[in-house]
Amino acid sequence: MKRIVNTDKAPAPIGPYSQAVQSGNTLFISGQIALDPSTGELRTETIESETTQVMDNLQAILAAAGMGFKEVVKTSIFITDMHLFSKINEVYGRYIDPASPPARETVEVANLPKFVRVEISMIAVKS
Repeated sequence: MKRIVNTDKAPAPIGPYSQAVQSGNTLFISGQIALDPSTGELRTETIESETTQVMDNLQAILAAAGMGFKEVVKTSIFITDMHLFSKINEVYGRYIDPASPPARETVEVANLPKFVRVEISMIAVKS
């Protein structure tokens, strides 16, 4: 069974997709960029503020599904400049439980939606 997960605490999709889809105990969260859900504006002043907004958006979607970062089993990070990796990783690490970090890949890409520098998607499993 497929359940669509949406919250107004994360930005509305900018295309024909859902914020997240839950199938059984598994939650698939669409890639999030640094859109502030309260203003609809991008938060891209620094890579740290951009990554923080992305992680806050992911946290809001997880919460809407009754989950948190502890349930995340897989993360995909897309960045436009691998030189930003350490700063993105530092912010990401503030949200993730170091005792049980998820599997992850980080991929450099040419461009991302709205020409942001980072997009993150996640898969979580509710126990």
